[in-house]
Amino acid sequence: MYQIIRNNQQFGPYSIDVLKTYVEEGKILKQDKAFAVSNPKQIATVGYFLKSGGHRVTIKHKGGIFQQVKDIGRELIIPDKVFSLSEIKKDSRLLWLALLGLAPAFLISLFSVLPAFFTFYVISLYFSIIWALFFFYFFKTPQIDTKTTIALFFILQAVVFVVWDMLRLPALPGISGLYALIDSPNIMLRLVGFIFGVGVLEEAVKAVPLLIILYRAKEPYVPQSMVFYGLMSGISFGVYEGVQYQMTVNVQLDYSMAFFMNVARLTSLPFLHAVWAGTAGYFLSFAALYPKYRKSLYILAIGVPAVIHGLYNTLGWSILGMLLMLLSVVLLMNYLKQGVNYQSKLSK
Repeated sequence: MYQIIRNNQQFGPYSIDVLKTYVEEGKILKQDKAFAVSNPKQIATVGYFLKSGGHRVTIKHKGGIFQQVKDIGRELIIPDKVFSLSEIKKDSRLLWLALLGLAPAFLISLFSVLPAFFTFYVISLYFSIIWALFFFYFFKTPQIDTKTTIALFFILQAVVFVVWDMLRLPALPGISGLYALIDSPNIMLRLVGFIFGVGVLEEAVKAVPLLIILYRAKEPYVPQSMVFYGLMSGISFGVYEGVQYQMTVNVQLDYSMAFFMNVARLTSLPFLHAVWAGTAGYFLSFAALYPKYRKSLYILAIGVPAVIHGLYNTLGWSILGMLLMLLSVVLLMNYLKQGVNYQSKLSK
């Protein structure tokens, strides 16, 4: 005799012949757990015991395909309340997943009739919003203000557009000389150009809205709050830069490399910009909390991410470059972990 276990409930006991009949009728499954009453410690599947007893099982079909579909019923295929808004609201998980999964297709369809810039831009916005939701989930504090976050995200893009495309900041005297070094065959000169030209300039631009937020603050911001705003500033800059590269540099690459770089410009690289700007936000929060150290903290706020930024640009997608990406994240994680210790140290 055998006892059947399904969903932590026991049924039976049944003889081996009854088990065989029930399996053939579909009342018991071969995958159900079972044990012999005489040996309850040995738990195996029903199929195992049937096979051990030399019993071959043939599952019986109930009628033909059309009869089976008729017996199954329309409700299993098309539920009565499939389009009921009240039912959808009860469990909207799949609907949210659909919005996330299908949004790019709908956006491409809607904006494909417009110039390519708009399609690139809305797809970049889509990915940046996903990043923003992750950042909000992991770094939210009671100080985070939704209006400030949205304003930071969109206003910075407008400012960067004016600074880069209209005023052509990288082409100004002094800055243009540093930018020119990034094309040097000498790796040390390239490093100087990437750190003091690209790195310092881009990290400073991303830090400006953070300084404005601190200037307008009605209470002292804890480091995690400013890290969040820094992450949002970096994502905002990453959207602009990603669209620019997709419209210019990437279109000149071969198909495979263009595809890979477009994906990178929508995912990993905006995230890196966010991490670097989050690092700046961390140091700027300390500058606001402990103003007697603000000179050095302002330098660190721009200098630390600019150096990492410049090193990454110099090393590119090499193994060292990938390790530097990871280092950027690890540094920010440790900054946040040790933030309380440094607050107590600087308050002395």
